[in-house]
Amino acid sequence: MSVESVRLYVDRPAVAAALDARIRAAKRALGERLVILGHHYQREEVYRHADFHGDSLQLSRAAAHQKAEFIVFCGVHFMAEVADILSRPDQISILPDLNAGCAMADMASIEQVERAWTELRSVLDPDREITPVTYVNSSAALKAFCGDHGGTVCTSSNARKVLEWAFAQRPKALFFPDQHLGRWTGHQLGIPLRDMPVWDPNLPLGGLQPEEIRSARILLWKGHCSVHQMFQPAHIQRWREAHPEGKVIAHPESAFEVCAASDYVGSTDFILKTVKAAAPGSEWLVGTEINLVSRLAEEVRGENKRVEFMSPMVCMCSTMFRIDPEQLAETLEDLVAGKVRNRIQVPPATADSARRALDRMLEVS
Repeated sequence: MSVESVRLYVDRPAVAAALDARIRAAKRALGERLVILGHHYQREEVYRHADFHGDSLQLSRAAAHQKAEFIVFCGVHFMAEVADILSRPDQISILPDLNAGCAMADMASIEQVERAWTELRSVLDPDREITPVTYVNSSAALKAFCGDHGGTVCTSSNARKVLEWAFAQRPKALFFPDQHLGRWTGHQLGIPLRDMPVWDPNLPLGGLQPEEIRSARILLWKGHCSVHQMFQPAHIQRWREAHPEGKVIAHPESAFEVCAASDYVGSTDFILKTVKAAAPGSEWLVGTEINLVSRLAEEVRGENKRVEFMSPMVCMCSTMFRIDPEQLAETLEDLVAGKVRNRIQVPPATADSARRALDRMLEVS
């Protein structure tokens, strides 16, 4: 280890304190011109500086009702896009690190979805028989596709209501990019697993036979969240053996078998509210991102509640983790100096169509 590396290691608390002070100073200088949004999965040293905390849609809606000129989203790219779509024309959406993307969102591109729609036309009329539904964890282009094709957007909180709406429009749904949220939601609606085949965008006709498409209720896109794929039914079984009175709660991005083995399944907001409202002394195994779980464990420790991360292996949202205190400090200091960097701006035509899909979702919700 070099002398410089040793110095940085020794001074680590001092460096963190200095960054913290820089962020606070820039926030004071910007005042009401700035609002910082912090997603639940964000690292603590960034999360603490956010003015609002929550999931992506909650945060975007909160920002749109603020006086702020600048919306700094400590999340990932699609979240900052939603903030830009829902905010006023005079507001500027900023992502501290442009490399903070979402692997799940990248599993469905607009080119793939448009090709799938074209291929489906060889079997049926998708514009009359299929409602496209995209999870909010997707690009603005996919939200726009749904807006243009009579479809909508969903979150992990409202997916059931949205799919009920989708089936009221047309008999089938194409659900992308997360197959697991779609499968669990379909299961809640009583749809058999056999009627929810997976569409693989890398195979002709999604790897399905025409009859499978005709008989399907939901076509599930072959996409997933790598963090939630870490969780396994065996993790739940082992924990239950050691904590027979404990409860298990999982995010619906987890595999179907994990959701089925859990006592509760719901969004990040649902997980937080459920555990916080639980009886003192209760024990919980939580299947979602580690930063949220660790923060929740600290918040309820005073009530003697025990909260554990479901997987024995630590797995965080690596793209969310790209945003660090130094990037946040530099982003804010640039704004103080009159410089905007890493602005996220959705093209007007795309934003209009995406907003149409989001508005449909908000009306249903």
